[in-house]
Amino acid sequence: MEEKKSILLLRNVLEENKNFIGACLFTDVSVICFNRETKNKKYISFKILYGNNSKFWQVNSGSWDFYISNDDFIKAKEAAEQPQMVFPVNGEPEPVKEEPVVLTEIVPQNEIDSEKAFEEEYKSIAAMPSPLRIMKINEDKEQLDLLIVQKPRQKEQITEALINTTRDAVLHNHAALMNIINLSGDEAKEQTQSLVDSTRELVKSSVQLISTDIFNNELMNTLVSKSNGTIIQHMIRVYLNGLAFLAFYNNLVSKSSAIIKMRLSFEKKYRDFYRYLLPHIHPDHITLEKVYLGGMRAISENDLYNWAAGFLVLDVGKAFAVEYHEGEAAYNREIVVEHVKLGYTSIMNKTNYPKDVALITGYHHEYYGDPAGYGYFRSYLEYYHKKNPLSKQNSCIAFTVESIVDCEALAFFPAKVLEIIDVYDSVTDPNRKYRKALSPEEALKMMEEEFIIKHQKLDIILFDIFCDFVRESIASNKA
Repeated sequence: MEEKKSILLLRNVLEENKNFIGACLFTDVSVICFNRETKNKKYISFKILYGNNSKFWQVNSGSWDFYISNDDFIKAKEAAEQPQMVFPVNGEPEPVKEEPVVLTEIVPQNEIDSEKAFEEEYKSIAAMPSPLRIMKINEDKEQLDLLIVQKPRQKEQITEALINTTRDAVLHNHAALMNIINLSGDEAKEQTQSLVDSTRELVKSSVQLISTDIFNNELMNTLVSKSNGTIIQHMIRVYLNGLAFLAFYNNLVSKSSAIIKMRLSFEKKYRDFYRYLLPHIHPDHITLEKVYLGGMRAISENDLYNWAAGFLVLDVGKAFAVEYHEGEAAYNREIVVEHVKLGYTSIMNKTNYPKDVALITGYHHEYYGDPAGYGYFRSYLEYYHKKNPLSKQNSCIAFTVESIVDCEALAFFPAKVLEIIDVYDSVTDPNRKYRKALSPEEALKMMEEEFIIKHQKLDIILFDIFCDFVRESIASNKA
């Protein structure tokens, strides 16, 4: 590996200088992680690697070698020699309780092509002090509030404002998370509290402006296409279209006739699908109320706000491997899986967003346990079953965090909604470099074949409602 500055093998440094572990943690030196196979190198905080594995430099790390620059060596050496610096016995403090770090997925902030990933304004946003960032989000909220009371409402003006304020909220949340990623949970939560509060207020205003005809609106597609970052385009569309779908869903289930119609068609149209997911339940007992824990119901205002925030930050974990997600590299399942883990742990451990938000971020690719899916809930279920070997999930979808934590159902309602929106947007996105975009009808046909008939990944009832939503939205835009 070529380096302009001299480097030292970290294993040798720590074996020869027993007090250096504490000194490296105190000074938080950067570790040069070199992949012998790809010749790529990444700079990762010693503290993060140590929190993941307190002996990371000793284990057989496959193709990875770990180095420290001579400058960092001198800095740590000076800290270790200071008489007032008292490090733990043997220089080995207790490991920091952090979520696992996968070396191949982590890309430090200074190695991310921010302009490519998060539009030109990202650099200025990343450099903003926290008060200025909060002020900007509050200004966006005020803009939306003015449009709420405007009569008559101007559809094009509202659409543009929703896109712009959504983009701002995503960028500010991402920048804030990057700034505090190496802080302890309590420190990070304290620094992001105002951001969380302001973002939630912004979400409340955008929810009030959402209408179902936002979906597939030609103006929206035109405006979003001006963005030069695929991740940002995707996050904006998923957020706005997700909220539009929830509005459509709420309007549907508020009509008793719609629920009655679903009950009447359940046995013929849906029961076999759910029998596969709930094989331990007698077919006669598999009903709409059994499948949807407590029955299908409208979404409360508070839940809607929480879920909207989850839709907003769903893919923040992609920032750690933006070169992969933005590029034309072949499919790499490990990288794809890791973005969900990183997004989940960032939201759960570093912010005070409601738990719903983290669960949505971490659970929106579970696919009802299908081998192609991934996420934290399946590992949590496995752990729960080991502790409670006789436990069974007697429902497919739950509406509350408590029901998910208690493993009463196989999936969380907003995460199942997000799976559908996410897949649909991915296959219809004209900016994706690795596949040709599908038309709406082609996408729905493919999703039904691959995600409902061949594999039970999406929820069949929610998918049918989504199909109606897409077709009605397209029809209204043509009218």
